[in-house]
Amino acid sequence: MKLTKEEKSWVLYDVANSAFVLIIVTTVMPIFFKDIASKGVADAVSTGNWGFANSLASLLLAFMAPIMGAFADYKLFKKRFLMGFLSLGILFTLLLTTVKEGDWLSCLIIFIFARVGFSGANLFYDAFLVDVTEKKRMDWISSCGFAWGYIGGAVPFVAVIAVIIIGMSSGTSGAISIESAKIAFVIVALWWLGFSFPILKNVSQVHFIEHVAHPIKDSFIRLLKTFREIQKYKNAFLFLIAYFFYIDGVDTIITMATAYGRDIGLGITMLILVVLMIQVVAFPFALVYGKLAKKYSTKAMLFAGIGIYTLITMISFFLPALPTMQMKVLVFWVLAFLVATSQGGIQALSRSYFGKLIPAEHAGEFFGFYNIFGKFAAITGPFLVGLITRVTGHSRFGILSIIVLFIIGGIFLIKVDREP
Repeated sequence: MKLTKEEKSWVLYDVANSAFVLIIVTTVMPIFFKDIASKGVADAVSTGNWGFANSLASLLLAFMAPIMGAFADYKLFKKRFLMGFLSLGILFTLLLTTVKEGDWLSCLIIFIFARVGFSGANLFYDAFLVDVTEKKRMDWISSCGFAWGYIGGAVPFVAVIAVIIIGMSSGTSGAISIESAKIAFVIVALWWLGFSFPILKNVSQVHFIEHVAHPIKDSFIRLLKTFREIQKYKNAFLFLIAYFFYIDGVDTIITMATAYGRDIGLGITMLILVVLMIQVVAFPFALVYGKLAKKYSTKAMLFAGIGIYTLITMISFFLPALPTMQMKVLVFWVLAFLVATSQGGIQALSRSYFGKLIPAEHAGEFFGFYNIFGKFAAITGPFLVGLITRVTGHSRFGILSIIVLFIIGGIFLIKVDREP
């Protein structure tokens, strides 16, 4: 299925921002935070702080998302917001290079702003899906974005691995060096910037609302009108409730996996190799989800993803209790493979499923809701894991709590009564 120039440019932004997810959110940054920025802080405390910081970043954007989304529906504003948050994210990613050993608080503050920039840009990137393609192609285009994002993210990740290995071999501790981590942050920022140019150049806002005399006031009025007419968009809002719960579980596993691996004694090299494997395996499986959605329905494939993540959560709980490190390593690899089969698929099809449920000219407004549900979800999961880990002193109990999110999400997804 050949992609248009606009579709290719949109897909390439997933290549651009995937480096942030892979290196900043998932691997290097959590290790940098725990081993360098939080040096001298207990494992359970630093893991809890990492969870709280991710929750706060999501909370900040969640409060801004609906009004920003509604405002972005006016002609030309969607791209302006995308550029603004893109710039914020790249700037604060570069500022991570100023963090010193033991400077955990300033590290978290800079990280929070970098993540707000990343997530804010994603809001408007997602909203552009309705502008670059038609409904019958949304599942495939959205899946292509995640699929190529995995492969694209693997390229800077390999470069970062090389930098880290060189840094570890020249040191004596066998741990990631502060210099290697900071080089990784620069690589992320440059990669993100470079592959953002196509969407900024080639993608335009096709569906929009004409300018009015008082756009801010009108945006609030439109938001209130949407809430009053919520029954008109019943399926879209039922889906958002389902999405709130199950994507909470998905995001929490992505965010906390590396810190959890460190808690059970896995080495840095092992964790990096596992994440690289996920990137490679996730590429074909994201496309498979897109193909199977056409054959079996998008909703059916969302249920498949929820089921696999429920299994992942259950296995993760028992992982620390395994008797030998060899068994722990083997099971961790199995868990990583299961994540790879469904991580991109469930995210891609959630985005396209919602895009087909909403009016195109109000995509910014509705993806603002999509984002706020996703971000509030991303608050509760890491916070829950952080809280239970701090209370019990064992991160496995925090991981176990995630399972209820997948169950509730599945129940609400059943209530969405039509396949768009």
